[in-house]
Amino acid sequence: MARFEEKDFSQDNFNLKVWKRIFQLFAPFYKQLIILLVLVIMTALGDVIMPLLNQISIDKFASGDFNNSELYLFIAIYILIIFAVSIINYFYFKAAGKVEMGFGYHLRELCFRKLNDLSFSFYDTTPTGWLMARITSDISRLAEIIAWSFMDMAWGIPVMFMSMFIMLRSNVMLTLVVLIVVPILAVMSVVMQKKLLKAYRGVRKANSKITNSFSEGINGAKTTKTLSLEQQNFEDFKKDTSEMRHVSIEAAVVGAKFRPLVNFISSFTLALLIWVGGDLAKYGVISFGTLMMFIQYAQQFYEPIRVIAYTMSEFQLAQASGERVVYLIDSEVKITDTPEVIAKYGTVFAPKEENYEDIKGDISFKHVDFHYIEEEPILRDFNLDIKAGQTIALVGETGSGKSTIVNLICRFYEPVKGEILIDGVDYRKRSIAWLHSKLGYVLQAPHLFSGTIMDNVRFGRLDATDEEVYEACKLVNAHDFIMRFDKGYLTDVGEGGSRLSTGQKQLISFARAVLANPRIFILDEATASIDTETEKIIQYAIENIMKGKTSFVVAHRLSTIVNADRILVIKKGQIVEDGTHIELMKKKAYYYELYTNQFKEDLAKGLIDENIDLSLI
Repeated sequence: MARFEEKDFSQDNFNLKVWKRIFQLFAPFYKQLIILLVLVIMTALGDVIMPLLNQISIDKFASGDFNNSELYLFIAIYILIIFAVSIINYFYFKAAGKVEMGFGYHLRELCFRKLNDLSFSFYDTTPTGWLMARITSDISRLAEIIAWSFMDMAWGIPVMFMSMFIMLRSNVMLTLVVLIVVPILAVMSVVMQKKLLKAYRGVRKANSKITNSFSEGINGAKTTKTLSLEQQNFEDFKKDTSEMRHVSIEAAVVGAKFRPLVNFISSFTLALLIWVGGDLAKYGVISFGTLMMFIQYAQQFYEPIRVIAYTMSEFQLAQASGERVVYLIDSEVKITDTPEVIAKYGTVFAPKEENYEDIKGDISFKHVDFHYIEEEPILRDFNLDIKAGQTIALVGETGSGKSTIVNLICRFYEPVKGEILIDGVDYRKRSIAWLHSKLGYVLQAPHLFSGTIMDNVRFGRLDATDEEVYEACKLVNAHDFIMRFDKGYLTDVGEGGSRLSTGQKQLISFARAVLANPRIFILDEATASIDTETEKIIQYAIENIMKGKTSFVVAHRLSTIVNADRILVIKKGQIVEDGTHIELMKKKAYYYELYTNQFKEDLAKGLIDENIDLSLI
């Protein structure tokens, strides 16, 4: 099974471009960030004040050199500071939680908008599982780390500097004892960061593979069972989970090496401080209160170092997630409108429908070149003129370019060279939303959304009344089977329409397209996967509902397009035959061979009357 290989992220150090982009995305939360920083600095200030108060309590009150009023004042101040820090912490945790949830929501909204803007070419090469991993676990991890770990660092840095300032004013020698390990920890931090980033990238990549395997396993469950691939899929999934286990343990081991080292060095330095400071206190150079203050400040000084060390490892994980989220949000939208077009017609999310022109339906291809892969051209110097109201059938072998042509008409892709005109105007001079609002598209494998039949049909035109939905379903002969359900139009279709047959889903999809009353109709292999009875219904729709509309039918069963105004036979991206069914049958060329071979197959299967004279077709 071919595997999707995501973009390789391999920069060893912090990627400043990624972090700059992350904080640009964080812009709507700068006000909340400032509030959080203020709360964190107030908390840090409270933490730094406490050792000073403890020094006073030991040097002054333990010696008995005080009066009751001073003691009561001291106790009041001590309790007040503890109470104030507790209140500040309450508001901090509340604000940080809101930032985490808000930023995660904001990123998911940006990703979802991007997924709606991205063209078909992106989905051609990107698995669903990869996208699910970005929108779920990666965004959650990134939002959590920005809201909490970043604030931990914002707390640790002021605590370190304020503590160091107070210690330097009290005793330089003891301060140097506390600071002696900082260069060692800095070097260790740089070395370990590179290892952590590499390890966490492996974790995120392995997580993407597992999510993708889950997605494929669920979506392809029926195929797995019919092909007896359960054991093979289990082995593939086991391989992915084993890889995840391996890289996760590796990342945990790298992190586990770093934090104990920091703890050991800081604890060793604290012991050295007690030894040196104890001698100074014994000989009266410093007071015992000052020694206790230094011990507490040393603990406070090293605690931020531990926090920063932990936070840096968390930031490595955040970068591994952030790289992938930013890559998705900043993915190039290959099919987009120009600023001039957007100014006039708006966007998909904010359309200016009052400026939309009506479509007559004339379509022209002018010297169009197109390829999915540059080395494998699909269309070369392709030319085609279609008059409004014509029904055009496209036939040919798989890979000949039939679906490519209709996808170009729909502007799901754009020509590499040349232009496509609608009513004489290059369609790139009008908006994508304008064109899509005039389209009706029925796919070979129809997709229904979770919800009722009424909901799914109404997706064709959201402001349609119930009566208009009923009428659309009657036009495609779907009304009768819908009313046979206990809840009729309020029947839940299940995820992806799982509670309906393929033919029923196709008819609902057809009704959805009809409800939109499009000027251009596309049926892309719409009868390929349905029974003959449903095929007859679809054929009736082709011949009647689409009258007066420019219609394109990519045909699998040629019997459905015998009444088309024009049948285009496509071979290797070129039109090799063009005419009506009767005209092409008279030529006895490629189309004649296709039709007669399929006729004989249908005859052998009993799909048509065996008494029909083949010479009369």
